[in-house]
Amino acid sequence: MAWRSAGKALRGLFRAALLTARGPAASYGTSITSAKIQVNGVHLHYQQTGEGNHAVLLLPGMLGSGQTDFGPQLKSMNKQLFTIVAWDPRGYGQSIPPSRDFPLDFFERDAKDAVDLMQALKFKKFSLLGWSDGGITALIAAAKYPALIHKLVVWGANASVTQEDVRIYNGIRDVSKWSEKVKKPLEEMYGHKYFAKTCEAWVDGISRFAEKSDGNICQQLLPLIKCPTFIIHGGKDPLLPRSHAEYIHENIKGSQLLLMPEGKHNLHLRFAEEFNRQVEDFLV
Repeated sequence: MAWRSAGKALRGLFRAALLTARGPAASYGTSITSAKIQVNGVHLHYQQTGEGNHAVLLLPGMLGSGQTDFGPQLKSMNKQLFTIVAWDPRGYGQSIPPSRDFPLDFFERDAKDAVDLMQALKFKKFSLLGWSDGGITALIAAAKYPALIHKLVVWGANASVTQEDVRIYNGIRDVSKWSEKVKKPLEEMYGHKYFAKTCEAWVDGISRFAEKSDGNICQQLLPLIKCPTFIIHGGKDPLLPRSHAEYIHENIKGSQLLLMPEGKHNLHLRFAEEFNRQVEDFLV
């Protein structure tokens, strides 16, 4: 692709040689462990796998957890190169209690929780892979804690909320209208009542940003992000217009933007093999 530099191509060749030398078992050879750790007054649940020197934190979307949002990444990202951590933000997944709420600073709260979790796990520096709400959280964390963040990958993320976005969000307010495939694992995790109530609260919480004149969530922070940044956007994403990805790309100096034409909002699940390959090439 046009944005690949010669240096990146060489790193890709190095990675391919490394995988060949170590064999396919190197990618999948370690188990996934689960645990909780106290951070900022709550017990945060996380999953961890791999034994590589490069630590990577996976940040899920609305109502998400490592279990529901990142199965293909926990299973198949290279475990010799990376140590992979997937967390459940407070009020999501197995990080309950507390119940999830959405104060005006909920993204900043998640960013601090995420960074403090990785520090509690003794990672001095790490990369962030953030999807949807987790992408917003990752943008904020990369801007506010630059000394700790090695590289940043975001997809399905936005730095502002428009009235069109609010219309889209209200379209998913009623979880009874969600597809069974998407709804089932969340209902199994939360029960219908918590799932439905939290989704409605999320719609109300994120829609408040549109009440500002510029709809700002974290626009002013984007120029502060100095780490290498990779933005991915699904060409068929029904929840996030392409303009959001382009805005983030334009406002983070030196960032890379990849369009996956057939990708939807959950492109990392639907096209997991291609996604993992692109991300690993960027992280190496």
